[in-house]
Amino acid sequence: MVNWRRFLPAGLLAALCAVFSLSSFAASLDDKLLSQLSRAAPKLDRAVLKTAFNASRCAVSSGVEMPQRLAVIDFSLPSSEERLWIFDLEKGELLLRDLVAHGKNSGNFESTEFSNVEGSYQSSIGLFQARESYYGKHGYALRLDGLEPGINDHARQRAIVIHGADYVSDSWVSKYGRIGRSLGCPAVDNQVIRQVVDNLKGGQLVFKYYPDQEWLHSSGFLKCDNTTLAGKNVKKSG
Repeated sequence: MVNWRRFLPAGLLAALCAVFSLSSFAASLDDKLLSQLSRAAPKLDRAVLKTAFNASRCAVSSGVEMPQRLAVIDFSLPSSEERLWIFDLEKGELLLRDLVAHGKNSGNFESTEFSNVEGSYQSSIGLFQARESYYGKHGYALRLDGLEPGINDHARQRAIVIHGADYVSDSWVSKYGRIGRSLGCPAVDNQVIRQVVDNLKGGQLVFKYYPDQEWLHSSGFLKCDNTTLAGKNVKKSG
């Protein structure tokens, strides 16, 4: 057998190995993994999971760093239900399912209105990249960058972050039939905030779903049209 390593310059060999490694890792976002995640989270609508998965796969093929974990929020469900799922993509496992809040102007029991506008106090939908953790007025929290222009790309300037809140708890559901509402942030139970932040910080993907027909038919990530993706908002690998 010819040892092709002997005939390649060291720099080219390293580059080829990096490409093969990345391609192999990216290829793990395949239908087999999708089926594995679906089995791990039977209460997550398969169509919603597939939409999130395909958007993530498109993002990676467009230059977004390959995530190790993926969070899916299904805003079509009422806030009294656990509608946040966090998956380990390397192991194909469900790490967490829990409650998550929507913005106070997005709806009462259910969220129906969404915005990318600062001061709207509404949630936004689409694909996000979780960035740095920090300590702020809500304690330990996580900044989000929206990757979809016109849909969620003002997330950072709107201070849309994941933080803990005492109004996100089973006791609130028992008392009011729903959890409390945020100013637009996907707030979670204080009991799980550290787990959520530590699993998502550093470039993991967060997908917020709602059956908004205009978004479903225009999103570059859902159509996987590289010409309509987030451009400079997309965080390139390296």
